[in-house]
Amino acid sequence: MAQRTTEIITGLFIIAGLAALMFLALQVSGLSPKSDADTYTLYANFNDVGGITPRGKVAMAGVTVGSVKSVTLDRDTFQARVELTIDANVDNIPADSSAVIRTSGLLGEQYIDISIGGDMDSLNAGDTFYSTQSAMNLERLITNFASGK
Repeated sequence: MAQRTTEIITGLFIIAGLAALMFLALQVSGLSPKSDADTYTLYANFNDVGGITPRGKVAMAGVTVGSVKSVTLDRDTFQARVELTIDANVDNIPADSSAVIRTSGLLGEQYIDISIGGDMDSLNAGDTFYSTQSAMNLERLITNFASGK
């Protein structure tokens, strides 16, 4: 009887461990379900998005305030149109703010940084950033330097 109790306790312990690993894997991967009710959407157009992908980070002053929902090509302007999902508690982004693609560290991932403007009016859901700065293409920069352009 004691052996059966030990086997049951061991089995329950293993199941709890697997559930904890599954929970951690979902949290780290960003696949955990989130409510869309507490966010709103903004748009930004870039000439070159570099390595920006869906679920990428959107930050202001180093603090994550949202994520990239999608990256598509605008067929009229031939620019990349990035759909940003911003947390609802960050509802006072000045209208003259700009979206800049930055890299975290020398070889780190790219993210969108919102550089704050000084306008008294705020961006509303569905608005587009007027000013954007595309990703710096290191390969193109080196080529232009080497060729003297």
